[in-house]
Amino acid sequence: MGRTLENKKEIVADLKVSLSESTLALVIDYQGLTVAEITDLRRQLRPSGAICKVTKNTFMGIAIKDQEQWQPMSELLNGSSAFLLVKEDLSAIKAYQAFQKATKKTEIRGGVMEGRVLSEADVKALGDLPSKEQLMAQIAGAINGVATKLAVGINEVPSSLARALQAVAEKENSDSSESAAELAVVSED
Repeated sequence: MGRTLENKKEIVADLKVSLSESTLALVIDYQGLTVAEITDLRRQLRPSGAICKVTKNTFMGIAIKDQEQWQPMSELLNGSSAFLLVKEDLSAIKAYQAFQKATKKTEIRGGVMEGRVLSEADVKALGDLPSKEQLMAQIAGAINGVATKLAVGINEVPSSLARALQAVAEKENSDSSESAAELAVVSED
């Protein structure tokens, strides 16, 4: 028995909700994957907040019809498609790439981000970017380095002034000692 119209509408509504929460959608050809392998992919994507939806291209086509930012996905809807819907954490791309390397059964057709179609090379480039946490650590390290140099520089001003004053005082002491020695030599004559 096929799906009822209400059941189909629920699937499309669920896809619309998932798309509205996503910033990136990847379309993969999942032909040849077992249910266990798809379950494994979903498990690997879960920590990054991404989800893997296996649905008919027709349902996805209906879901994106009224959403301008997802319209370019329509050209990727052919064959057996699974959709990786990524919320914010692009580490999901790395998780998928690791899965793809291990299984060698899936192929990425492309993706859509901010209303633009992404090629496989674009998706790979996104996957190669450092994670949000790594970028924050790099920025914090750079700021910390600047702050440390600034603190050392600020500390150096009074220190160098103190050294200069010390040198002047020592010079005056040595000059006055020489003058006293000269006076003593002159008064003996």
